[in-house]
Amino acid sequence: MQKKLIAEFLGTFWLVFGGCGSAIFAAAFPSLGIGFLGVAFAFGLTVLTMAFAVGGISGGHFNPAVSVGLTVAGRFPGSQLLPYIIAQVIGAIAAAAVLYLIASGKADFQLGGFAANGYGEHSPGGYSMVSALVAEIVLTLFFLVVILGSTSSKVPAGFAPIAIGLALTLIHLISIPITNTSVNPARSTGQALFVGGWALQQLWLFWVAPIVGGALGGLVWKLVDDGE
Repeated sequence: MQKKLIAEFLGTFWLVFGGCGSAIFAAAFPSLGIGFLGVAFAFGLTVLTMAFAVGGISGGHFNPAVSVGLTVAGRFPGSQLLPYIIAQVIGAIAAAAVLYLIASGKADFQLGGFAANGYGEHSPGGYSMVSALVAEIVLTLFFLVVILGSTSSKVPAGFAPIAIGLALTLIHLISIPITNTSVNPARSTGQALFVGGWALQQLWLFWVAPIVGGALGGLVWKLVDDGE
């Protein structure tokens, strides 16, 4: 179990460090930066690479909502759910701390949004709380369907990380303008702790919506899976 938790810590750390790091550093250069497209691919690549690297050890969840969805679908034991979530959150916080340490070394450092998730005036596109809630639930639901389907015994083995990474890329392409994209409560928590204020006040949505979406994704998969 200890090795599984270390793997989840490492995977979630890499997801936050790579994904949020790309948004904080590389996307800050308007003429040379990577923009929304680059950030979306960065998040997808973090999951793709670590799913290949440590997925065979822990299953490669790196996300409390994924762990919940897999539990609801009967693909993950409930007894391991809380330890996995704790390891994921700690990994995300550790990554955010390293990002803060690096970012604060810039001469004219200003924390800014620090890749935190938000709605209303803190949404990149000014989308409402309801818009954020619906987007995060629906996108997490489909993320779970992709995860459960691509890891099914009925599809070719070994390709799941590619499908999952590309699904996360697509999710970011859709929702960066809406919420800065969460679908992952751990990822949201790490950044919010350093931003404080509004980010902590709005953090509830980025736990509730992904968890609900993940659970619904597990239920939907149970409805469509023929079990063969």
